[in-house]
Amino acid sequence: MSETLLGSNGNLPIAFTDALPLAFEGAASVPNLSLKNIGRPPFDERQARILADMYAGHHLEVAVRDGLELRQEVAQEMAEEMSAANRGAINAKGFELEAERMGRLMRDKYRIGFIDVGGWDTHVGEGSAQGSLANNLANLGRGLQVFSQTLGNEWNNTVVVVLSEFGRTFRENGNRGTDHGHGSVYWVLGGALNGGTVVGEQRPVSRGTLFQDRDYPVLNDYRAVLGGLYRSLWGLSAEQCGRIFPQATPLELHLV
Repeated sequence: MSETLLGSNGNLPIAFTDALPLAFEGAASVPNLSLKNIGRPPFDERQARILADMYAGHHLEVAVRDGLELRQEVAQEMAEEMSAANRGAINAKGFELEAERMGRLMRDKYRIGFIDVGGWDTHVGEGSAQGSLANNLANLGRGLQVFSQTLGNEWNNTVVVVLSEFGRTFRENGNRGTDHGHGSVYWVLGGALNGGTVVGEQRPVSRGTLFQDRDYPVLNDYRAVLGGLYRSLWGLSAEQCGRIFPQATPLELHLV
């Protein structure tokens, strides 16, 4: 499951992931730092020196040097936030704790963020009101609550989108879990959001409407949903949205 955290005032981005997500690749330098390794520098001095030597005299030398400095700067900022919150103890477990550190950074400096939240591959023992899925949803919900509270007044200028690459089947498998499906649900949150309702194309859940008699069909392309939000937040033209999502038409859901 992924979260795109979109701020409306400014555009300095950061990815809280091991690798830079595809959506953040481009000409601009975007820092990425995994919260799983918080408190440890992204490269030690020996590794940084080896990387710098590898590109000495190369046309990418300046870009590599700037990239190393940027990662080191962000690592230091995150380490300071962790120390203030946990009295120096390294603890990167739990989205709730990570969300507070993210909120502090995005409140004060960064305006566009991305993070992956794993653990949703519930092929075995998924449970219902209790079990692994319920626990994951509870942790995610508490993390989102902490994130919004940490942002303070900036929450009114923030939009959070929670989405998954794919859904789960309605049919239970033989291991009391569910397998990979197609359609899913997107969460959109924010202090100034026109929320409290379900929007987009919907379809009653019945055997006749299930895709391949096993899961929910894809009715609202996440690229179209994000494209519509981008247009509302930043006033992007149809041409600009087309460059971001070339195979999707922005869907205007009047959320913001």
